[in-house]
Amino acid sequence: MSKPQLTPATQWWKFGHVWLVIAGPAIVVVASFITFYLAASGKDPVVDEDYYRKGIEINKTLQDNPASLAPATQARNHAATGVNPSR
Repeated sequence: MSKPQLTPATQWWKFGHVWLVIAGPAIVVVASFITFYLAASGKDPVVDEDYYRKGIEINKTLQDNPASLAPATQARNHAATGVNPSR
């Protein structure tokens, strides 16, 4: 009986499928750091500093002119009852 020929082991980094397995989680980790940086580096421009005062002013202008609420009221009633007020 002869011994089988042993081939030298190939390094793991020379296989392409290993890099495919490693690339997915690596990309996710990098993207999470980028997302964290974007979230933490800037101030949220959506909310104004004086949002409460602006809201009170909007409510005052709406109370002064109730006719401006008529389309919204009709739409709300139409959605609740299913009856079209224009007919």
